[in-house]
Amino acid sequence: MPRVVTLAAGAGLALLVLPVLALLVRADWGSVPAAVTSPEALAALGLSLRTGAAATALCVVLGLPLAVLLARSRGRAADVVRALVTLPLVLPPTVGGIALLYLLGRQGLVGEHLDALLGVRVPFTTGAVVLAQAFVALPFLVLAVEGSLRTLGTGYETVAATLGAGRWTVLRRVTLPLAGPGLASGTVLCFARALGEFGATALFAGNVPGVTRTMPLAIYTAFNGAGVSPDTAVALSLLLVGVAVVILVLARAWRPGVRA
Repeated sequence: MPRVVTLAAGAGLALLVLPVLALLVRADWGSVPAAVTSPEALAALGLSLRTGAAATALCVVLGLPLAVLLARSRGRAADVVRALVTLPLVLPPTVGGIALLYLLGRQGLVGEHLDALLGVRVPFTTGAVVLAQAFVALPFLVLAVEGSLRTLGTGYETVAATLGAGRWTVLRRVTLPLAGPGLASGTVLCFARALGEFGATALFAGNVPGVTRTMPLAIYTAFNGAGVSPDTAVALSLLLVGVAVVILVLARAWRPGVRA
């Protein structure tokens, strides 16, 4: 490997590792146990895990069919849909929150009718947290599954079809098993992204303790709240980093043929 490549790789690794290392150095370890086991921290973590799991399940239900469709489609229409799927990755999360408000808010395109006809108000509820997390996390799952299917091609599906398998049989017995590795990695990335979502959640769901205050919002509140020490925010940040690392390590250990 050329030395310049090694140096660039080391610089990239440092860019990812040093900020987390700074958190470890900055932390007041004497106050960390009390901060991470406080009722507020545990409530925020529990809410993040529940809403993250719900958002991930929603992404799987909606994203898997979309990924299969994109992987097996060609033409300009498919390119446009793929660009739309990728859009939340490049948009600032706050823009996503505003967009969700204008869609599902009390004066939104859909929210106005939900409120008038059914009395349903989505913003500033736990459901709003799930929708905001799903909005920003869905592209991770779709792109992972689509990439996996595109890499494998359509050969197995073509053979199954020539042997008399119907469309549903090919989908169930061939396509979905082929999508398994991509689905597993995409699901993990989707859950991790939902767990760390902040911007869209803050604008669309608010920051209500026990209802919409997820772990990122609890960290923001602790860091900027009057009379609250920044050490509490550092401790909560370490807790969220630890949870994310555990999720990623367990997911890697689960993958067949991969050593933890």
